Amino acid sequence: MSSCHLTSSPRRHGQHVARAWLAILALCAAAFPAVATDYMPPRGAWATRGAAEAGFDSAKLAAAVELAQQKTVAEPQDLGAVILQHYSAREPGYRVLGPTGMRAGGSGLIVRGGYVVAQWGDVDRPEMVFSVAKSFLATVAGVAFADGRIASLDDRVARYVSGPYFTGDHNGAITWRHLLEQTSDWRGILWDTPDWADRPTGTTLQEWQNPPQVTPGTAHEYNDVRVNLLALSLLNVLREPLPRVLRERVMDPIGASSTWRWYGYENSWVELDGERMQSVSGGGHFGGGLFISTADLARFGLLMEREGRWGKTVVVRSDWIREMTAPSQPEPAYGLLWWLNTDRKAMPTAPATAYWASGFGGNTVYVDPQHDLVVVLRWIPGDGAEAVIAAIIDALTSGPN
Repeated sequence: MSSCHLTSSPRRHGQHVARAWLAILALCAAAFPAVATDYMPPRGAWATRGAAEAGFDSAKLAAAVELAQQKTVAEPQDLGAVILQHYSAREPGYRVLGPTGMRAGGSGLIVRGGYVVAQWGDVDRPEMVFSVAKSFLATVAGVAFADGRIASLDDRVARYVSGPYFTGDHNGAITWRHLLEQTSDWRGILWDTPDWADRPTGTTLQEWQNPPQVTPGTAHEYNDVRVNLLALSLLNVLREPLPRVLRERVMDPIGASSTWRWYGYENSWVELDGERMQSVSGGGHFGGGLFISTADLARFGLLMEREGRWGKTVVVRSDWIREMTAPSQPEPAYGLLWWLNTDRKAMPTAPATAYWASGFGGNTVYVDPQHDLVVVLRWIPGDGAEAVIAAIIDALTSGPN
């Protein structure tokens, strides 16, 4: 690495020394270009860097990409048929309520220092992303907090949302934090689906319908019905469709494409302020949810990795990103609708500060601030994503240049 030693001041000498000083500064600027983290891709374009320039062993990185392609499972293509087969066998009364679509093979992006270092597949094709939508929903919740629509995470939702959903001693005690941590244990029916019907526990119908009740905030339970209740609650607070909020406040500022869509269900329509609006789904469990490209997911991941800033613009407040990525008490591996690598238990080869959004079928947006790294993987299920990310980290040789 070249070096520059600045040992004298232009004030001490005359005009000639001042010129020399400027020349030295110019040389230093050439030797030390703007750091990689200054680069943010403009709309419709994304600069690339070679593997070695970005701090990777080229052969190892190529092997990691090959591993990702080997681990991809993109058949059957009809996602409606896939989720119907997967959930109907274990959930009574299961039905698909929202759009689904087709998948057309795996894709992926590796971004370091803001630059694309490797990609494969069709990164511009929007497809269902399932529960990755939950992390987008948490980001929209941050807009409500930033705008003062919600004063505190620990406020009871009943203070903000009228109607039957948050009445009684149990449901009335639920806070925004409980909904965002998936610790609410909310009981009820939303969009004709009871809370217990989502991933029911027990062996009989009676056990499914009567799970033990726990105090809100004391136990983590992954449940799309309750996440969809969070989406409805935020719709009531923001009083405009959440896809519009996401587009105006997040996706447009980061230069995302116009191809992504966020859907609800055929029966999830409400009327607010005289306007008919669809309450969106926080996942694709019953269909619907977020349909988005790999490239747009990578932009979103880069925004998170840059602590909510896109260049000089604050898109998401850094304190909200810290809230989303802080371990919850009941489940330290989960924050506010983001998965965490707390104590490096989930991904031992990744830093404890890494976190990710994850969705059914193997959709992953991995964010690694320590390595200035964002990885998007599509249709790599099970532990395949962990193996690919471990291979990418193993390919690192230095910090981004």
